[in-house]
Amino acid sequence: MNLPTTAPFDDNQRANLSTALTGLNHDQKLWLSGFLAGLQAESAEASTPATAVAAAPAGKTPLTIVYGSESGNCENLAQDSKKLAAAQGFQVTVKDMGDLTAKDLPKAENLLVLVSTWGEGDPPDRAGAFYEEVMGDGAPKLENVRFSVLALGDTSYEHFCKIGKDFDLRLENLGAQRFHPRTDCDVDYDEPYKKWIDGALHDLSTVVKPASNGVAVGSAAVVAPAAPAIAYGKKNAFPSELKNRVLLNGRGSAKETLHFELSLEGSGLKYDAGDALALIPKNCPDDVNAVVAAGKFDPEEAVPAPDGSEGPLREVLFQYYDITGLTKPVLKKYNSLAKSSDIEKLLADDSKEKLKEYLWGRQVVDALTEFPVKGVSGRDFVSILRKMPPRLYSIASSMKAHPDEVHLTIAAVRYDSHGRSRKGVASTYIADRVALGETVPVYTHANKNFKLPASGDTPVIMVGPGTGVAPFRSFVEDRQADGAKGKNWLFFGDQHYSYDFLYQLEWQEYLKDGVLDRLDVAFSRDQKQKIYVQQRMLERSKELYGWLEEGAHFYVCGDASRMAGDVHEALISIVQKEGAKSPEDAEAYVKDLQKSKRYQRDVY
Repeated sequence: MNLPTTAPFDDNQRANLSTALTGLNHDQKLWLSGFLAGLQAESAEASTPATAVAAAPAGKTPLTIVYGSESGNCENLAQDSKKLAAAQGFQVTVKDMGDLTAKDLPKAENLLVLVSTWGEGDPPDRAGAFYEEVMGDGAPKLENVRFSVLALGDTSYEHFCKIGKDFDLRLENLGAQRFHPRTDCDVDYDEPYKKWIDGALHDLSTVVKPASNGVAVGSAAVVAPAAPAIAYGKKNAFPSELKNRVLLNGRGSAKETLHFELSLEGSGLKYDAGDALALIPKNCPDDVNAVVAAGKFDPEEAVPAPDGSEGPLREVLFQYYDITGLTKPVLKKYNSLAKSSDIEKLLADDSKEKLKEYLWGRQVVDALTEFPVKGVSGRDFVSILRKMPPRLYSIASSMKAHPDEVHLTIAAVRYDSHGRSRKGVASTYIADRVALGETVPVYTHANKNFKLPASGDTPVIMVGPGTGVAPFRSFVEDRQADGAKGKNWLFFGDQHYSYDFLYQLEWQEYLKDGVLDRLDVAFSRDQKQKIYVQQRMLERSKELYGWLEEGAHFYVCGDASRMAGDVHEALISIVQKEGAKSPEDAEAYVKDLQKSKRYQRDVY
């Protein structure tokens, strides 16, 4: 194969390219074309101002991809979508909702929206202000915008994919034209996403004509500019050896919090402070046996696994399916087998509170017991279950301090409800059933919305009660390893000082060495009146506000149901009091912290 002599390469480069391209088949040439287009798109976007919706060069059809992401999934998919679209001739701009206002939307002639739903129906933190603007009365008309929405969520929550559904309906009501139907994705979103992006790009290309790259439009599966293959990751979990397990609570504690050290040696996996580790658990054999007995299933019946293989029911349930999570979708599917009028009543639109009350503390085994069905096969039963989801845990170590290792801080979940003993699937899997020296399937998960400031001179304030302290252990280790000069302030809380002061000796050593500048603790059960971290914040309001005015970044990790909201309100109160601001101005100040990524949360 001879390259043109006018190609912009020197003699050595031309010779190397000629060797590399010789013998490539048609699909390989298509892939390479898409890969180069993706690189060109990345280069073009890097030169575009962060807050602008860039105009496309002449001959290029513009496509704006907007994402709202809590843990980084939508951001990663947005970047994947950019490469696929660029390979098909679109001029692509990718924007975080946190960097946009509703007034930017009319500029987006062709729009893809990828957004997750956080907790019980909330938008991601950085997407909150944008969401409110778009849903508000002042949102602009969008008659000249075409759009499609990908919604990420979790069916274990009542308001599954609510934010994506809200955007989809609101954009239509504002006059935008939907060119491809919305897709709602559960936690296992890879395949639904692929179908959505392939379909969306195909449908959009029938409405507009993107510039040709010499690549067939609508062939996203062929031309995807994939990254080089890696040995381990989300699609191929690494068998990580459990090297150490330490109980962090003292004798007499009501809690069981454990520190785990896992090996990453030979995995090629990397992580930064603030990232998470995904752990893929196996079900407890006792829970599997209880489900098999309650359903009167044949444990040896051959049933399909999610990966397309088959095996005995007991083994497939043990490894591959979520057999504990009882949700509305699961109950609805189960009733297609049970035909129960009682379940039908629970699922009725006017029974939402009764359904919520029923599901609380119950699992799949309870539905099998309370609404038995005769003659249901194991094959039919597994069809109502979802694939075992990975559990994401905030990483409690810095790779700079512990090369080839990753540390976790996990509370073992055990409780009784409705006459049965229950336990957390993942927490008790690694706490009880994985011996030292045995392996656990894991992969690292980047969290781009929970990161240390770029400058080591920037002060940081960290609020992490209970296991929420995990990422702040990684933060402090990371800053110590870098020799960062910025001040560090930790707020920690739990039940008892004597039993529940997680990593106490480490924090005290950091204080002694000057790595940690301030440590404020709140132990709620050590006195008659309960004290929590938000009260300690309010007690230190003048100093805390002073740090913020110096440019400090503020971080919160832990319980989303109460703590995160209480800390948020305390922060607004501090800004209002110490900044002599109105409630509205104080709230705007805090929103600006979020928008500029100086206020970040990792809550669950």
